[in-house]
Amino acid sequence: MRPAVGAGRVRPLSCATPLVERATPSKDRYKMKRMPKVLALMSFALMIESILGDPARAANMRPAAVDNRAEVAAKRVRPPLERDLAAAGLRFGDPIFLRIFKHEHQLELWVRERDAFVLFRTYPICTWSGALGPKVREGDGQSPEGFYSVGRSQLNPTSQFHLAFNLGYPNAYDRALGRSGNFLMVHGDCVSIGCYAMGDAQIDEIYTLLDAALHGGQSRVDVHVFPFRFDHPPHADWRKQAWGEFWSNLEQGYRAFERAHRPPVVDVVGEDYRVREAAASK
Repeated sequence: MRPAVGAGRVRPLSCATPLVERATPSKDRYKMKRMPKVLALMSFALMIESILGDPARAANMRPAAVDNRAEVAAKRVRPPLERDLAAAGLRFGDPIFLRIFKHEHQLELWVRERDAFVLFRTYPICTWSGALGPKVREGDGQSPEGFYSVGRSQLNPTSQFHLAFNLGYPNAYDRALGRSGNFLMVHGDCVSIGCYAMGDAQIDEIYTLLDAALHGGQSRVDVHVFPFRFDHPPHADWRKQAWGEFWSNLEQGYRAFERAHRPPVVDVVGEDYRVREAAASK
């Protein structure tokens, strides 16, 4: 876990930590405000003269280069992705659908072909945190489970964890139950406190295909997060466990997609997910 330097101390930085912190005015800055206007103007003039007389220093004063790691990643991975998609009868930029399975440490990426979705890649999840079960509150260290969706505003090409996208936790269901937390991501860098961390090579492909789909006309990408594959549960008596009722609700979404290979329509009614199969596209 990377440390982030704070005011006079070092604190741990998690993937749920906002990246912008409020600065505290320094004593020097306070003194500058009290400086007589004439001295301030003279100081500013001397600084400009110094910079203009020193090309190297002037170069250092230029704005920092734009972070274009998402663009660099796309240029690297797009050609092989296009080749592999074409070999499967699919196209780069077509709508996609994501499924995450905690117990199996897997992320599936599906691509639409006509009126159904075809499995394109299954990526290993480097790590996630907590145990099987949903995220309930801020700071519990749990990676969320449920039905989420991602729009363009949730992409983060300058994440401190390489590339990232926000799952959208808490969703309407989580809020109905009073659950708390934010900044729950799928990202690179292979470290996690509440997020799903991929290797950088894997997130490069996932992010590139997600970005292409959203720019290609897909308004939102559904992401279904399950504790395990319900066809092969780790425990036969999972329905009797603490989260058995919640998992039974998630199973409805899993079964609906398995039948039709189309992401189901998921609504929140009271404190339950209501799932119905999506109609075939015309």
